[in-house]
Amino acid sequence: MPPKLTRIRRAESPRPAMLAVAGDSAAGKTTVTRGLAEALGEDRSTSVCVDGYHRHDRRERRGPPVTPLHPACEHAGTMERDLRLLAMGRPIPAPACGHRDGPPAGSRLIEPRDLVIVEGLLPFRTRPARACFDVTVYLDPPEPVRLGWKAARDAGRRGRTRERVLAGIAGREADSAVLVRPQRQEADIVVRFEPAGGRGEAPLSVTLLLRPTVRHPDLARILAGTTGSAARLVPARDCDGTPVDALHVDGEADPLEADAVARAIWYDLGVPEPLPGCLGRMPGGSRNEPLRITQLVLLHHLIRAGVWRVPGE
Repeated sequence: MPPKLTRIRRAESPRPAMLAVAGDSAAGKTTVTRGLAEALGEDRSTSVCVDGYHRHDRRERRGPPVTPLHPACEHAGTMERDLRLLAMGRPIPAPACGHRDGPPAGSRLIEPRDLVIVEGLLPFRTRPARACFDVTVYLDPPEPVRLGWKAARDAGRRGRTRERVLAGIAGREADSAVLVRPQRQEADIVVRFEPAGGRGEAPLSVTLLLRPTVRHPDLARILAGTTGSAARLVPARDCDGTPVDALHVDGEADPLEADAVARAIWYDLGVPEPLPGCLGRMPGGSRNEPLRITQLVLLHHLIRAGVWRVPGE
């Protein structure tokens, strides 16, 4: 289906709000989306990882002369079809993603709720896929930071040696540059987590580049009632010279001031529920305020694009 027709059909009928979060391996996609899904709850939201559309499991990938990112290793057409069905409010038999061994890991019936969160390496690489989403997000941590996260994750949880992890990164670099990273230019929001002040052990700060491709929350008004030391919104230019608004949240700011920013964004939505306590949770269980505020900005987009229903109504 042509992208324009997808958009027309979505506008003509009731359909879920669709958010896509893309980024290279270990960029933080699952950490961001897991908090969103938990805050919304299963009755309101559906989460999908499109990495399950790989053709091969990890053992089989040693045979083909291409990396897992290459289109030859993806069921790209099936993924686009399923995203289109979700965008129209229809259920799909989505493949499950087994991160340790890689797909295939069976499938599960996914029923779209009011809000659908899609994450993965390549969720909006093509125009037909992009037409399915209300908001697209690309996670863009500095490469040294991302590589450190990936080495720590894969050499630990996934039982591989650090040398093997680094060799795998080097082997897929060319495809990553051609296939994954160009999604950055198509994203409505670019999110860059990095240690405060560039110091490796410092808490994570974040900068959100808000492109004028969608309507963003009126953060200038929202932040006007806060001190400005935890978060600031400034005009900036993207790496290609495009004007953007940049929201910077300092990982070393006073937690009370950061909390005031988070509450201001939440209260602006007018949702008759308390600020979700699960937001900002890091993999180790600690809370990071820049992550929480990032998730709140994304929730703002999802809830405004969809319909928030109070439980019991």
